[in-house]
Formats: sequence, C-alpha cells, structure tokens
Amino acid sequence: MMSTLKTIRPLMFCGPSGSGKSTLLKKLLDDFPDKFGFSVSHTTRKPRPGEVHGKHYFFTEMDAMKEAISDGLFIENACYGGNLYGTSRKAVESVAKDGKVCILDIEVQGVKQIKKTDLNPWSVFVKPPSLEHLKQRLVARNTETEETLARRLKAAEEEMEYGTSEGNFDVTIVNDNLDQAYENLKDFVVKKVLSEL
Repeated sequence: MMSTLKTIRPLMFCGPSGSGKSTLLKKLLDDFPDKFGFSVSHTTRKPRPGEVHGKHYFFTEMDAMKEAISDGLFIENACYGGNLYGTSRKAVESVAKDGKVCILDIEVQGVKQIKKTDLNPWSVFVKPPSLEHLKQRLVARNTETEETLARRLKAAEEEMEYGTSEGNFDVTIVNDNLDQAYENLKDFVVKKVLSEL
C-alpha cells in the first residue's frame, strides 16, 4: 500500500483536546527539525485565530472532504465536534519522501483505522493529569461554548479510557508537568523511533 513508508515508521500522537499534545509536538519538531515532518491534516472546521491553511490544517468544505474520503484518498478520518478530520495519503507520503518520520496527530477513531493499515506506526498517547485539570485548560483557552466543552470532556473521557488500556499505545505520557512530560517523550523518541533511522 504505501511502499515509501515501509522503511520509515510514522509516529502517531493521540490525546484529548487540551492535553498539551500540540505543545509537546511543537517542542519535538523544534528539537529535531531534520528528523520529523508534520503530516498536515484536513478538517471541515473553521480556522482558529492564527491558524494558517496548509500549515496547521488544510481547511476544506464538508462535501469535498466526504468525496475525497469515498475516493480512498485518506488513511484515516473521524467526525469530532460535528466536523470531519482526516489524514490524506498524499500528506503522509510527502513527509516520507523527504526521508523524515511522519508525525500523525490524530483522534482515537483515526488510531483504530491506522492500526488496520500496514503503516505500523510508533504510537504515543498524551494524557492530562485528570479530567478536572483538562476542563480547566479548555476553559482557559476561551474558545469553547458550554455545549462544545461538554462534548470535548465526554470525548476526552472515552479517549483516556482507550489511551490507557494495555497494548493500545507504545507509550503514555502524563502531561502534569510540561518539562517532565517532554523529557519522557524525548527519551522514548530517541531510544525507539530515531534509533531506526
């Protein structure tokens, strides 16, 4: 299926919205810019302030994305918060062609889909210290309505249950202290992921 990826295993990141996953990913990309490439996902949600099309996400319309999914152009996709998210084959292949480990930042639904492919990715689950802590982070963002906050917390509870179940991820990083969480992530990445390059 994607033979260019056979030699370089992708690195799959998953974690509830507000877990600090994006911050950890940014630190990893800053520290190892020549080793990792970010797979830019597609989404039908509207851009948040500061987000750039083609850099943070490929922002697209619902009908166009549904058509691309039915045409088999995505390795995973999920509906979250009323919007579609997905990773295109093209986005993953372009990173691998550069000789880099492709980072996949995806939801639990996408993780389950990718486990059925031949990608054989390394997998990291980023977990907040508690649901209450996560709620405080999401409220502090000031981007959530009561309805979207409730939806995100319910999804987070389900994600944390799957993410911490034995065998679903290679490593779980508890993000209660950013520096320590990043050291744990970096240790895993250097010993496992980069040792294969």
